[in-house]
Amino acid sequence: MARISGVDIPKDKQAIIALTYIYGVGPTTSRSILKKAQVGEEVRMKDLTEEEVTRIRSVIEKEHEVEGDLRRTVTMNIKRLMDIGSYRGLRHRKGLPVRGQRTHTNARTRKGPKKTVGARAKK
Repeated sequence: MARISGVDIPKDKQAIIALTYIYGVGPTTSRSILKKAQVGEEVRMKDLTEEEVTRIRSVIEKEHEVEGDLRRTVTMNIKRLMDIGSYRGLRHRKGLPVRGQRTHTNARTRKGPKKTVGARAKK
């Protein structure tokens, strides 16, 4: 099992899919990384030589922000929005949807489970 950017890459998957296990690398980015490293997309990770894995690792380190650095950047961007008091920052602070979705119904992913208000059983 290869380790790239602190992530264990599954060895039985094709290279293009296996690289998407890294936070910040999707299918398109994965394809461009493999092209720059001169590695085939359909090759399984277990069939790659150590030199090919090293080339992939170096391309990722030089040209892409992934894992911890990317998570830190995203967190800092959200914190900045909250600190300056922008609308998006306030939505993050209140735990509501940020991108204009309705909240009268739905939005349960952001708001959490329903809290029933005002209904009490009679004695």
